[in-house]
Amino acid sequence: MNKIITISRQCGSGGHTIGKMLSEKLNIPFYDKEIIELASKESGFTEEFIKDNGEHAGGSLLYNLVMNLSYAGTLQSGTPRTIQDEVYFCQMKIINELAEKGPCVIVGRCADAILEERDDVVNVFVHAGDEFRIRRCVERAEVSEEKARKYITERDKKRAYHYNYYTDKKWGTATNYHLCLDSGKLGIEQCVAIIEACYKK
Repeated sequence: MNKIITISRQCGSGGHTIGKMLSEKLNIPFYDKEIIELASKESGFTEEFIKDNGEHAGGSLLYNLVMNLSYAGTLQSGTPRTIQDEVYFCQMKIINELAEKGPCVIVGRCADAILEERDDVVNVFVHAGDEFRIRRCVERAEVSEEKARKYITERDKKRAYHYNYYTDKKWGTATNYHLCLDSGKLGIEQCVAIIEACYKK
């Protein structure tokens, strides 16, 4: 039986909700923002800092330059790693440790690529049409459609940049995953049922 489920997702597609529901149905641990808390304890960086420099970090050269100059004192002397590198490798270490502990659901943070050498993983990508994702963001965050559209566009751009930079893959490409599910067409519950069936099989 496959032990680990990784879920990559477009913003607003319900990937977090699907992962949480799966963990409850399968009675296995769920890790999304929990990884930020663990990385904070491991690295000494604050949770807010980990969040800002993880998979949603800005991808511009200016952003990276400013961030690395601002926090240069936190890095070990002589290391060529950037702040984003430190955060990524800390989270990578934690993801590998969580996978070793046993069955779990891990959302985002390049988990599919980090665990690609394992044969006990089901990698899932959840996507949906813009209107479905915008509607979810409007309802959940109580913002205008214009703000929701801008939010999901920026969020996905940052996720793609982070994933493409730290892996030899392209974010959202079907061949990276065992399952690609359109939550807007299938519905959240049906996505959960499909992944659950594949996991148990």
